[in-house]
Amino acid sequence: MTDIILYKIAFYLFAALSVGTAIVVVFEKNIVRAAFALFFTLLGVAGLFALLGADFLAGLQILLYAGGILVLILFGVMLTHKIVEVNIRTGRVQFIPSIIVGIIMLAFLVIMITKYSWNTAPLVSHLYTTKNIGYLLLSTYILPFEIASVALLAALIGAVTLARREKK
Repeated sequence: MTDIILYKIAFYLFAALSVGTAIVVVFEKNIVRAAFALFFTLLGVAGLFALLGADFLAGLQILLYAGGILVLILFGVMLTHKIVEVNIRTGRVQFIPSIIVGIIMLAFLVIMITKYSWNTAPLVSHLYTTKNIGYLLLSTYILPFEIASVALLAALIGAVTLARREKK
């Protein structure tokens, strides 16, 4: 009984972290603060994946998104901050239409949640999926895995070549 209570507490904490920091991302005017709020949003999503028993997706979420993509965004912001003085308009041009669409989506979700009965499965012990995915990637799907790695390597070499090209 206490496991279910702890599971629910962890779920609500990760959900509140994800939703709360996502709201900060949307409404924050400072892009660096918004990027750090995005970091905590992505960590909250990784926590939800871990609670669902998707350990591979939780690890990918932390490594790729919270680690790699967010660092890339921060480097991009910090490196291009003072190169060109461009006034970015941060006004709320689409504020009213977005509120209307948000209310419609919220009403749709509330109707869907209350109209249908949601069957819940009992909690099972966690089956680790990373070992199975790794085995499949290196046995059954080795050719697509290697093709993807060669394509990513070619893209990386192309990006370095474009970035190092000297100006005439």
